[in-house]
Order: sequence, then C-alpha cells, then structure tokens
Amino acid sequence: MRFSVDSYAVPFAERHHELIKFAIVGATTFVIDSAIFYTLKLTILEPKPVTAKVISGIVAVIASYILNREWSFRDRGGRERHHEALLFFAFSGVGVLLSMAPLWFSRYVFDLQVPTVSLTVENIADFLSAYLIGNLMQMAFRFWAFRRWVFPDQMGVGDRALESTLTSGGIAEAMEDEVAVRRRRLRKRPAA
Repeated sequence: MRFSVDSYAVPFAERHHELIKFAIVGATTFVIDSAIFYTLKLTILEPKPVTAKVISGIVAVIASYILNREWSFRDRGGRERHHEALLFFAFSGVGVLLSMAPLWFSRYVFDLQVPTVSLTVENIADFLSAYLIGNLMQMAFRFWAFRRWVFPDQMGVGDRALESTLTSGGIAEAMEDEVAVRRRRLRKRPAA
C-alpha cells in the first residue's frame, strides 16, 4: 500500500472547505487588525491600548463580514441580508469582547504595563494576550456561531460531527459519526 498525501489532504480539504476558508479570512483580518492596532497603539492611542484594540477589531470585523459572506460561506445563507448582517455583527461584537478580555486582564489585573514592566515585556504581553489567546477564543466562538446562526444550512452528519468537535471537544462522537457515514456509503455502493 502506497502512502499519498493527496489521498488524505484532498478529502480533508473537501470536507472542511468552510473551515479552511474561514481560517484564511481570519489570517487576512489578523493582518488588518494587527497593522491598525499597532499603528494606533504606538502613535495617537499610546496610553489607551484597549481603545486601539476596539477600533482595530471593528475595522477587522467589517472586512471579515465582506470576505466571509462573499467567499467562506457563500454557499450558505437563507437569511435576508440585513438580518444576516445584524447577527454577524452581534456575534462579532461578542468575539471582540472575547478577544479584548485577555488584554484587559494582562494590563489591569496582572499590571503588565510600563512602568511596572519594561516596554518590551509590555508589548510581548499585549501581543500574547490580545492576539494569541484573545484571537483563538474569538475564532472558535465566531466559527461556531456563524455556521450555526448567521449562515445557517441544513446540517448533515458531517456538520454535526464538526460542530461537536469544535464546541465540546467531542472527538469520539465525531469519529463515531464519520464511521457511520462511511458505513452508509459502503452499503449504498452497487455490487460488482
């Protein structure tokens, strides 16, 4: 038996194409968010990093809506645009709050800011809390909420397996669902 990356990568990409597109949009908006955040934080909003993060987050969310609507979830929907946009921005607002929470804790609970720590430590703490921890929390929440409520679709077994994996760590349930899907496919094949 010969191992082929394509034999595993292509089915994975086909099965999780929305997640892959969502991640690409996330990477794009991460660059937008980072550029605006650091531009503001290092210039006119130096003493107010949380305000800089809110502004950069809002701009990134607008870009995210356009890219997700037109590319990541373009085959989904069923809602009127104004209702879809309202839900998108509401869940994104919750996501912005989730992404800001670690930065707020870093700055105001752990006091990781100048003069308590050096400027280098402050910037590293800001990056880790706002971008790594905050964005991971935001990304998981937003993907789940967008698929579930903003861009709804009829959920099949594969979608329930993915949702179960993302929301509750239900890897075992996801594997059971995948095994059930494969068994059904094998039964449907015509006999040779």
